[in-house]
Amino acid sequence: MALETSKKLRNAIIYSVYVRNYGKNGKFTDVEEDLERIKDLGTDIVWFMPIHPIGEVNRKGVLGSPYAIKDFRAINPEYGTLEDFKRLMEKIHQLGMKVMIDVVYNHTSPDSWLVENHPEYFYLKADGKRGNKVGDWSDIVDLDYKNKDLWTYLIDTLKYWVEMGVDGFRCDVAPLVPIEFWMKAREEINKIKPDFIWLAESVEHNFISALRKEGFVAHSDCEVYNAFDICYDYDVHNYFKGYLEGKNTLKEYIDRVSLQETIYPDNYVKLRFLENHDQPRAKELIPDDEKLNIWTAYMFFQKGTALIFNGQEARDGNLPDLFNDDKVNWDGMEENFLAMIKRLSALKKETIMAEGNYSIGVVDKKDVIVITYEMDDEKLIGIFNVKLEDGSINLPIDGGEYENLVTGKKINIPEGVLELPYVPVIIRV
Repeated sequence: MALETSKKLRNAIIYSVYVRNYGKNGKFTDVEEDLERIKDLGTDIVWFMPIHPIGEVNRKGVLGSPYAIKDFRAINPEYGTLEDFKRLMEKIHQLGMKVMIDVVYNHTSPDSWLVENHPEYFYLKADGKRGNKVGDWSDIVDLDYKNKDLWTYLIDTLKYWVEMGVDGFRCDVAPLVPIEFWMKAREEINKIKPDFIWLAESVEHNFISALRKEGFVAHSDCEVYNAFDICYDYDVHNYFKGYLEGKNTLKEYIDRVSLQETIYPDNYVKLRFLENHDQPRAKELIPDDEKLNIWTAYMFFQKGTALIFNGQEARDGNLPDLFNDDKVNWDGMEENFLAMIKRLSALKKETIMAEGNYSIGVVDKKDVIVITYEMDDEKLIGIFNVKLEDGSINLPIDGGEYENLVTGKKINIPEGVLELPYVPVIIRV
């Protein structure tokens, strides 16, 4: 991982915005009008999925994927103008939040500005034609990082957005781009803005293996951490979904999470999420509201940066279509759920959540997750009864009455024995 990465990023909450499907009009102005509500959730960083023009050749759906980019230095006119985006950034900064944009440097659309002006920058298949390495990505063509002039163009593009006021990049399928490029890019951006934030969409183990078998670049998280501050949680996410689908035990999943503590450097930061634009909605995966509350609290209490994907706070069960107009359904906004998110966000900001000694495990013979943070004389303990188990568990604490920091209500734990509730529990000892 980057040596200078701050553990304070574990206190951060990122709010992901897909402009097309966000508000009534799918424009920057929709987001601008909603910024105070986003801030009120506890958001520190607003991440915009790609804001650039979308290619027309081989377009998927009616409107196309925002990840099939036509021009890295332009704004998608469907969202508004460059001045609209600048104004949006200014308001985000005025509210004390940072701006992160998506960087898609593995590929472009087949009709991109780069294809037209620099065809030598692209990967050629065995038949000598431009193409891509991943089969179902038919609406894009891959870049060729053997061409060092490409590096200069792309880094200059990053500088353009940084100098405009962007505070961080979320880099799409970052492991498919040579790590040497990312390290060079970080070095150059560091000269302009030393506290810049680098988030990598690191990828699943089987994806890495499949690409490596074909002789293509595919970096592990350990390699990606050389240039990035935060990596996706995809090294364990399949086990999370596997548990919900009955394919593996809770212990198998949590053991994988616990392993992160020893295979990554001391200042590692993971992006913790229940959903994102590539994954099913949490409400779809976990339709029971009691369980969804528990898993949501668990996500916030994990060690790392927390992600909220727009609409998650409204418990929207429909994952917005990546290729068409498919607006978020905000009808599910419910004050108790929002209040819980806000309390968890406030707790996330505490120093112990970034600096404390962290442990995670599963209660023997019960599907109950226990997470502990310890720092000086303070201890935070989270108990997450994800299967709504009955019975009780023993906690290494003195008996008495404690405040449940998730609900704000008192909870009695006589002699350290907790009767398992159907709500998430976090106590301070």
